[in-house]
Amino acid sequence: MEMMSQDYRIKSVLGRLEMIIDNENNRIGSDPEFDLKVSNAHKSRCLYELSMLFRDTDPADLAAHHVVQLHDLKKKLVLNARRVEAHLEAVRAVAEILKNAVQNADTDGTYSQEQFRVREAG
Repeated sequence: MEMMSQDYRIKSVLGRLEMIIDNENNRIGSDPEFDLKVSNAHKSRCLYELSMLFRDTDPADLAAHHVVQLHDLKKKLVLNARRVEAHLEAVRAVAEILKNAVQNADTDGTYSQEQFRVREAG
């Protein structure tokens, strides 16, 4: 009975994790309302639960369907890592553009308060 309960819990967590990763892979970069931080928290929670479930499990005791699902999940996680990295790279690029725009606005030929004070004192 214990093994069946463990098997069900593994199946449940793997299913949730796969759903979260599929959702993230489909929405990242295309849905402006998508909250990557929340999705990542859910993903991390599932990975933690899996690590706890597998902690005392001999790999030879894993059901064949779990092994197949784990291999499929691994492929999805590889794609997920690429998409998250591309998203973060885009965020960094936008941040750099904004930083440069602010710096350019600050050096538009007018004096800042600090520069003006130096000229008054001189």
